[in-house]
Amino acid sequence: MTGDSRRAGGGTLFTEPILVVNQKARLVETVSEFGVFDQYGHPLGAVAEVGQSLFRKAVRLLTNYDRQLSHRFEVRDVGGSVVLKVTRPAKMVRSRFLVTRPDDSPIGEINQENVFGKIRFSFTARGEPVGELRAENWRAWNFTITDRAGAEVARITKTFAGYLEEAFTTADNYVVEVHGHLADPLASMVVASALTVDTALKQGEGDT
Repeated sequence: MTGDSRRAGGGTLFTEPILVVNQKARLVETVSEFGVFDQYGHPLGAVAEVGQSLFRKAVRLLTNYDRQLSHRFEVRDVGGSVVLKVTRPAKMVRSRFLVTRPDDSPIGEINQENVFGKIRFSFTARGEPVGELRAENWRAWNFTITDRAGAEVARITKTFAGYLEEAFTTADNYVVEVHGHLADPLASMVVASALTVDTALKQGEGDT
């Protein structure tokens, strides 16, 4: 664990140094929904997929075609208010995510840059690069997030060297470590990418 991860958090999705994303267990996964907690198990918010009709749920259950359809997510705070929206338009090969504010005003884009080897996503805002998310190897669940200069600002892993609550198990959770205070648009892009990377990778299986 980095030294910065020990700093006191502000109790929100954007101010905590550690985010634990709980992939809620369900018998059949037809809608993605994640709970987000701090390192002590206190709830910070949730990520919910929205706009899923009964037809779309059936498609998702019975076929792989759902990977090609558009997906919309809402990042909500602990009170249920939407703080970010993330949309993945319909894709052919590479995924693209549009990150917006609750009023749908744009923040930036997350774009898949490659389809083979170590997966890589670029962050752009107003057409300018602001950072990147990179897998550290081909299949393992370890990612680094960097700013536009290439300096690491966050890390996403399935394991954590600190002391999480016993209720957290590595099988059902992944951990986001943010190394310091970030300003927008990078702060929003880090939260958006960290909370949707699992869905991006699972829906891209077979493409990467």
